[in-house]
Amino acid sequence: MNTLKRFYEKYRHGIPLLIYMPIYLIWFAWLERTNTKNYQIIHVTADDYIPFCEIFVVPYLLWFAYVALVVMFLFFKNKQEYYRSCVFLFTGMTIFLIISTLWPNGHHLRLAQMPRDNIFTQAVAHLWSVDTPTNLWPSIHVYNSMGAHFAVIRSAELERKKGIRIASGVLAFSIILSTMFIKQHSVFDVMTGIALGTVMYTFVYRRETVLAARMQRKLKKRISA
Repeated sequence: MNTLKRFYEKYRHGIPLLIYMPIYLIWFAWLERTNTKNYQIIHVTADDYIPFCEIFVVPYLLWFAYVALVVMFLFFKNKQEYYRSCVFLFTGMTIFLIISTLWPNGHHLRLAQMPRDNIFTQAVAHLWSVDTPTNLWPSIHVYNSMGAHFAVIRSAELERKKGIRIASGVLAFSIILSTMFIKQHSVFDVMTGIALGTVMYTFVYRRETVLAARMQRKLKKRISA
């Protein structure tokens, strides 16, 4: 009994994640089943100039491991940053679900036929077969990649791990590009995902930095007085 109690006390910060993820997955699965007709088509002129490049399916699929590994690292190593990361991710994901529910959306960017036959085009074809071209705005691939990278560069444990921080930035940027190169998202989805991520960074991370700086200035004034 004491062992279970210690385990709960040590890892109870995982409860929000355990509660939220089933809600998100069930809600998203419902959207995928229901938002198949009568949706608003997302398209901007820039979409027509972006070529199909199947090799970008690699960073696109790496997104799943990338975000999960960052969250789990913080879960075990830095509880405070883990909570911040969850607030960032959960807020954006919830906004996405609400938008997709109230304003069903999709695109017609996918190719009618693959231009080549290789392992990468086969992976893209499989991805398209299991993921509908709906519920796109803003891009959660983009938003969560930003959130994962923000968490990495904010982590005190990784402050001196320059290689990891650079690799995280390269991977996050590659994932963002991949959403357009394998025709999973419109440029509009990507830009709005970046905008949402920037706003949320201000609320979750930057705001605290600004408040801390203000507190420090006030403290210095009191000491000098």
